[in-house]
Amino acid sequence: MATIETLFVTRLYRSALAPEDAALLAEIDASCRSLAVDDAAGIRWCARNGYPGYTSYASLNDLPWRFPAFKALARRLDRHVADFAKDLALDLGRRKLALDSLWVNVLPEGGAHASHIHPHSVISGTLYVAMPKGAAALKLEDPRHTQMMAHPPRKANAPRELQPHVSVATAPGDILLWESFVRHEVPVNRSPEERISVSFNYRWGP
Repeated sequence: MATIETLFVTRLYRSALAPEDAALLAEIDASCRSLAVDDAAGIRWCARNGYPGYTSYASLNDLPWRFPAFKALARRLDRHVADFAKDLALDLGRRKLALDSLWVNVLPEGGAHASHIHPHSVISGTLYVAMPKGAAALKLEDPRHTQMMAHPPRKANAPRELQPHVSVATAPGDILLWESFVRHEVPVNRSPEERISVSFNYRWGP
């Protein structure tokens, strides 16, 4: 009898801030909105590069040092990333995964974030801060997709694990983690309200 097994699995970690972290999430939300107004360097970078809305990616690389809320968030993310690393069976040796970068994203109606990966990182992820009705869900791509040169398309009703793209709906407070080589994007935000998130990378370092 023939057997079929699943190989080369792509893992997606999903959790959320604890209910007692509601005040922390509200503080992060307020900080993100404030940065989108006050971070002059970030605003200039977004305008110069045609980035819709606001991101602190190119202007502020020390948010956990500047804001107690982001410092508290980093401590929580450390625990989630450690759990995910165990699930991935990563052999880290004497080194550990360390937070390398953390930045704010504020996406207005009509804004989108093109498909990309996060080079030089091991685990990437996002905390969802504000996800109004109609806000775009994260879209993940099968890492093997670019190798399927003569591959027929999957059926529309193919199982989720066989789909070439998977959209993941989230709510405020949700945390998603994935390996940094997984290509992902944010489709057009259809909500008239801002979609706010905090993204981050973890590297393998000393």
